[in-house]
Amino acid sequence: MTGAVGVIRRLPETLVNRIAAGEVVERPASALKELVENALDAGARRVDVVLRDGGRTLIQVTDDGHGMTPDGIALAIERHATSKLPDDDLTHITTLGFRGEALPSIGAVSRLMITSRTADAETAWRIRVEGGRIDGPEPAALGGGTRIEVRDLFYATPARLKFLKAPRTEQGHAVEIVQRLAMAHPEVGFSVTDGSRTLLDLAGGRGDLLRARLGRLGAILGREFEDNALAIDAERVGYRLSGFAGLPTLHRRTNAQQFLFVNDRPVRDRLLLGAVRGAYMDFVASDRHPLVALFLELPGEEVDVNVHPAKTEVRFRDPGLVRGLIVGALKHALAEAGHRASTSVGTATLGAFRPEGTSSVLPRGGGGWSSWPGQHATYPTPGLAEAQAAWQAPGGAAGSTAYALDFQAAPNARVEADPSAAGNHEAHPLGAARAQLHANYIVAQTADGMVIVDQHAAHERLVYERMKAALAEGDIPSQALLLPEVVELDEASVDRLIKRADEFGKLGLVIEGFGPGAVVVRAVPALLGQTDVAGLIRDLAEDLAETDEALALEDRLADVCGTMACHGSVRSGRRLNAEEMNALLRQMEVTPHSGQCNHGRPTYVELKLADIEKLFGRR
Repeated sequence: MTGAVGVIRRLPETLVNRIAAGEVVERPASALKELVENALDAGARRVDVVLRDGGRTLIQVTDDGHGMTPDGIALAIERHATSKLPDDDLTHITTLGFRGEALPSIGAVSRLMITSRTADAETAWRIRVEGGRIDGPEPAALGGGTRIEVRDLFYATPARLKFLKAPRTEQGHAVEIVQRLAMAHPEVGFSVTDGSRTLLDLAGGRGDLLRARLGRLGAILGREFEDNALAIDAERVGYRLSGFAGLPTLHRRTNAQQFLFVNDRPVRDRLLLGAVRGAYMDFVASDRHPLVALFLELPGEEVDVNVHPAKTEVRFRDPGLVRGLIVGALKHALAEAGHRASTSVGTATLGAFRPEGTSSVLPRGGGGWSSWPGQHATYPTPGLAEAQAAWQAPGGAAGSTAYALDFQAAPNARVEADPSAAGNHEAHPLGAARAQLHANYIVAQTADGMVIVDQHAAHERLVYERMKAALAEGDIPSQALLLPEVVELDEASVDRLIKRADEFGKLGLVIEGFGPGAVVVRAVPALLGQTDVAGLIRDLAEDLAETDEALALEDRLADVCGTMACHGSVRSGRRLNAEEMNALLRQMEVTPHSGQCNHGRPTYVELKLADIEKLFGRR
């Protein structure tokens, strides 16, 4: 049953503002975001925030910007009044705010007070807005800049209060908002307090932007990111991408620590997040997410920021160019990192040696290796990464000798790593192999410590990179099976495999249908050698069931290469002799990305001699 439709009328201004507030002010953090953005647009070099009850009872933002005149304050609380569109041009926006909705929307649902003073004014001026009712402006006391107080948020719309979370949760969202804006403006100092304790205190950075930005990111994300971040700097036809990306072995369960900015505006954009995932596809498992902070700068007319009142969504005129720039820049940086793994791995290993409840011998820092849940530690210096460039350079020490792996030894062969037979291997970054433990872990001695290598994970990465290189030059050579192998599967899996038969052929895997519930394998990639053909086919079928049909051919081939590499690598439990172990180490040194396997796990752990001595109380 529907009610009668009344006469069309114009809604009262206060009601219009409350409706608008529903889009702009979702929670205390939303109001805080608008106020801090206004402070930054006003040229502030210092922004101080006070929150009480998570922002429900008080949000106070004080800045040292250029301030407002009495007439300016009165206009600021009117809808769609702004100083940020002088030419009325929505295609060339250079400020964070521009819609003129924030202050009137906040004033419509709270008790708002604005106090401001320009540099040349004799006194400050104050205006109050309570549930839409305006009082002032009137003279007030303030040294300079602007102070905005928002009290009793949503008191005029009590229904909204029911949807707020606990004060601590709302406080966390508010601090995160300030952190994101602080990343984009390292030259500005920020503080957040709850009236009794400091939640965030960031001094304004000095010097060049790149160094200041890394310092700011380290202060927010922790020392772990600062020690394991790769610098990004790329440009293409007026689009510039800068920032930092974490090594693949430094990752999290969610993408909450992927920070993306467009013209210094924090955004959450699917295109940008997808580009990051595509760049790390070869290095991080599908359920893990790398840490990145990327800043995209492009002409204002190339991006539309007027998509949503919250201004966190954007639309690009050329999304293909943006994605290509991000993927290319990240892959280039990861390639230059060589075999480097995150420096947290060694300290995490030392931490595992200590009984629970004992204090850490090493000084505590800002986080730890996050490759797998529950592992947290601090970071020593990069170590092996310092020497990797020389060993990967054409004609360098590692490049002067060719090493070939020969894994044809008997499964139960004894391993004798004679130190005298190691030659000059200790001079290499990954050292000389001394022993094999539990038929899976290679122990090597370096000039200033030791390295423990997971032989399966390491060789998996080597095989994968060889397959990618062969694929780039053309189709991967195949090796025909003397007796074709029939693999039984369910009909859906068979259909998925047969649809991709041509793609598999490029990778050296030749399959054909063999009735409704089976496939026959006639050839496998020559790079794999002897492999479990049935296991490989079943794993490929499972991968295809999970792979997005919209993936590009190149991405699908890369995913299949990863599965094949896992089956073609030396298995755990395979005993190796000293020559084979050293050959594996030398190939790791000259192979890009060998610091982690295809799933993002580290392939080696480095322990410095000084750290080992600390473990035994020698230091």
